[in-house]
Amino acid sequence: MVIVSGLSGSGKSVALKTFEDLDYYCVDNLPVELLPDFVRRLLRDDGLPERLAVGIDVRSRHGDLSRLAEWRKAAHDLGMDVRLLYFEAEDEVLLRRYADTRRRHPLSRLGLSLPQAIAREREMTRPLREEADAVIDTSTLNVHQLRRLVTTEHALGQSPGLSLLFESFAYRRGVPVEADFVFDARVLPNPHWEPDLRPLTGRDARVREYLDAQPEVATYVRQVAGFLDTWLPRLRNDTRAYVTVAFGCTGGKHRSVYLAERLAAHFRQQGWDEVATYHREQD
Repeated sequence: MVIVSGLSGSGKSVALKTFEDLDYYCVDNLPVELLPDFVRRLLRDDGLPERLAVGIDVRSRHGDLSRLAEWRKAAHDLGMDVRLLYFEAEDEVLLRRYADTRRRHPLSRLGLSLPQAIAREREMTRPLREEADAVIDTSTLNVHQLRRLVTTEHALGQSPGLSLLFESFAYRRGVPVEADFVFDARVLPNPHWEPDLRPLTGRDARVREYLDAQPEVATYVRQVAGFLDTWLPRLRNDTRAYVTVAFGCTGGKHRSVYLAERLAAHFRQQGWDEVATYHREQD
């Protein structure tokens, strides 16, 4: 079992998603005091997953994080090899990430400003940091570099290879600087102009059905897939560790998200081991 913890905005969700893509059984926001009971329940069931990843952090409102060592030992006594990863980043980086995503800090419910919430969270999670098997500073890492780090250094039994990230973005917020290939989806029909589809994203079935029915979308997907099918295997034999393929549209909500998910599914079907998606304006 890997326990994923640390500061909000430091990449814990990316790490958990990475473990899930690597066939770990994942649970996020597990109250810390329920860890032994969670292990007991799994041990009673047939087909216990070989690898587990559990997210534990300050969202556990009533749990005493300082008792993690106690609960961790209880899980270990039940037969689990338990490792703790603590993710953190510099304050200015966390502030910028929150400004980019416009998400609320989990401690904002206490009436704290964002800098105060970050400081309080550092204090509350200090016992986890002291208990951690590894402390991972993500200040200088992009999403794909973080996934690569988790895969190569902290995921047991996984062998490194060329990993693919399919990313969606909004052109109005700029092209991702880490992208190796960029495809413009603004030429395709826009679900935004369909009132019942406007609130949805490219991950929703109704948006997928709408775009699947457009002949030009089918042509676009076929041509882009053909291009990537031809050239990505060449990069697999190169010295690079990862490739980022980015799709952009006006708002980063419908067409680009749909294409990133569609092409990621295509390459998983082609047998590529590590394929991930990241939706910059949504995640």
